Amino acid sequence: MSKKRSKRNEIQRNGSPAWMTTYSDLMSLLLTFFILLYSMSNIDAEKFKSVTASLQSILNGLGYTNIIEEDMGDDSKDSSNLDDLNNTGDIDEGIDMNTVKPGILEMYEKVEAYVAKEELEAQVSVSMNKRGVFVDIKEAILFESGSAEIKESGLNVLNRLEGLINDFENELVIEGHTDTVPSTGQYPTNWELSTARAVSVVRHLSEVEGVSPKRLSAVGYSEYRPIAPNDTRENKSMNRRVNILIIFDEESDGVIDSGD
Repeated sequence: MSKKRSKRNEIQRNGSPAWMTTYSDLMSLLLTFFILLYSMSNIDAEKFKSVTASLQSILNGLGYTNIIEEDMGDDSKDSSNLDDLNNTGDIDEGIDMNTVKPGILEMYEKVEAYVAKEELEAQVSVSMNKRGVFVDIKEAILFESGSAEIKESGLNVLNRLEGLINDFENELVIEGHTDTVPSTGQYPTNWELSTARAVSVVRHLSEVEGVSPKRLSAVGYSEYRPIAPNDTRENKSMNRRVNILIIFDEESDGVIDSGD
């Protein structure tokens, strides 16, 4: 009996500890588990692009970007090829800076400086493309849902922008945009609603702020010029907007000195 016990103890001393077998089995099971998780994982490319677009827009103060360039399928046709559909382009992402005309860049810098000076960053954002510079006003600032009557908060923003608008003699195009939610009540479709909102801003600028009517025009794009997919509440609020486009005039290089 003594010899058998001694032989067994010698075998245990010469081999691995007993707990090592259990530990090895546990590590093998964990490795198998993570391999299975990895093999079953699937990244939704469309959702990833949507989240990326929303995050970048928020970080840019709702400035417009064109990061969604590939075809995203039938369910997102309204947000594909945004570079061709949108009128706006962020200064860093949407435009090749090597092709930007000096006049447009000068306009952009003046507008951005004015917005910062008036502390309007929370109400408006500034962007540009080859047509000119955009001052984008959030729909929630200007109008109640389904309405084209400018709210008090919207009147205040337009009043504060009057000094900027009169720094330029360029033509101004007021663009109305909606999301994909159907219009109800007074306006049968989003075409009428977006156009009526643009006209309301044009009338205010002309009749109250004293902007020459010869410089003004209004256009409604309904839901067909989105800057983000209409798939979340946040994205829809981004698409509901009114743009004041300051047209770049190539002949005069587009900028009027404000005397500052």
